[in-house]
Amino acid sequence: MLLRLAYLGVANAFALLRLLPMSDRDKDAEILALRHRITVLERQLAERPPDEGLNSAFSCVWDTKRLLRQRIAPVLG
Repeated sequence: MLLRLAYLGVANAFALLRLLPMSDRDKDAEILALRHRITVLERQLAERPPDEGLNSAFSCVWDTKRLLRQRIAPVLG
């Protein structure tokens, strides 16, 4: 956990250093490109049928419960 926090801190510091020499025009262009990318991803999520997402979420929960039952089940001798 501490290693991940350190990694995120260093990555964000480099991202900040990359933005310092950029002009406002360059920053605006990057913001527009990122907004476009988000819009495309939102469209892709909207096209996916809702049952697929629910099924994958429930299968994860069901598998976890099944695994917990197997590990907690008492051993009869």
